Amino acid sequence: MPVVNRIADFSSDMATWRRHLHSIPELAFDCHETAAFVAERLRGFGVDELHEGIATTGIVAIINGQSDGPTIGLRADMDALPIPEDTGVEYASKHPGKMHACGHDGHTTMLLGAARYLAETRNFRGRVALIFQPAEEEGGGAGVMVEEGIMDRFDIAQVYALHNAPGLPEGAFHTTPGAIMAAVDTFHVYIQGVGGHGAMPHETRDPVMAACGIAQALQTIVSRNHHALDDLVVSVTQIHTGTVNNVVPDTAYINGTVRTFDPSVQQMVIERMEQIVQGQAASFGVEARLDYEIDYPATINDAESTNFAADVAREVSGSEQVVDNMTRNMGAEAFLYMLQVRPGAYLFLGQGEGVGLRHPKYNFNDEIAPVGASFLARIVEKAQPLG
Repeated sequence: MPVVNRIADFSSDMATWRRHLHSIPELAFDCHETAAFVAERLRGFGVDELHEGIATTGIVAIINGQSDGPTIGLRADMDALPIPEDTGVEYASKHPGKMHACGHDGHTTMLLGAARYLAETRNFRGRVALIFQPAEEEGGGAGVMVEEGIMDRFDIAQVYALHNAPGLPEGAFHTTPGAIMAAVDTFHVYIQGVGGHGAMPHETRDPVMAACGIAQALQTIVSRNHHALDDLVVSVTQIHTGTVNNVVPDTAYINGTVRTFDPSVQQMVIERMEQIVQGQAASFGVEARLDYEIDYPATINDAESTNFAADVAREVSGSEQVVDNMTRNMGAEAFLYMLQVRPGAYLFLGQGEGVGLRHPKYNFNDEIAPVGASFLARIVEKAQPLG
């Protein structure tokens, strides 16, 4: 089965919605304008229930099928990133320093497309809960929505989500049972030295050299302290220190990210990082403190749900376009909090060649919106068929 014909009929409307959403990016939980637009569309589609203000700006809309049955959840994220846009498109961000650099404008549009179709046809039993989530990039919005009780309040039995994937063939679906995305942690290293004149370094305890030593030594955790077959990333992403060319500063700061799947690997990283920070600090005669923040756990797909979703994807895009045993991804995803409490699956939808996510020139491919909307709609119809 190809893209649902009715969804194809209003694909130009979906492009219009998406480009409007692209122009009004909002961060974290502050998706007020975005949520208002989503709610207006949903009311126009004739959903049966509309629940706003969940996790500040989150929305759950209910569409009833033609007979009794369970409730299936479909989730889309709505937030953007604090990145200045450089696409040059006429519908570029109106909010300086913010842009939809991860395609959440497209994800929201695909769920709106599925909502319009499902509200019109209702070719399913039970109910569908349309979950529009803020704060995926930062703040764990999915976890907050779960904490506020959406799974029990709306009796959601299973839940599914999509994410666009630049570099994968347009319209292709990739997923895997089990772990699909990594746990993500953040580390901060604060270094206190003794500053002084750059011409007299012997009178200082140099935090710059200590920062360089710590940053380099942290890379040995991956190369020398873990098994080569265990997935692990340790990335130093920021070093801040100094002000002018001839002054040794007093302090330095290091920041970065750690990605793991195995809790024992995560614990090893924490222990080794503390040892390295303290050992390197001592060798340079400075003081240092490690702050290690454990953030999103790994995203774990339910095996049965993943196999079902892959079968639906094959109906929409064809068998040759579906990979159901992809290599797991070292990114992270707030959707994990929904998968922790309900079975379900997370899939990637290829959007073709182009710049990657989080790039200032990134732009969602409107051609794949009908594909994603068709997949989401067919998930409901196949999981909860009439008759």
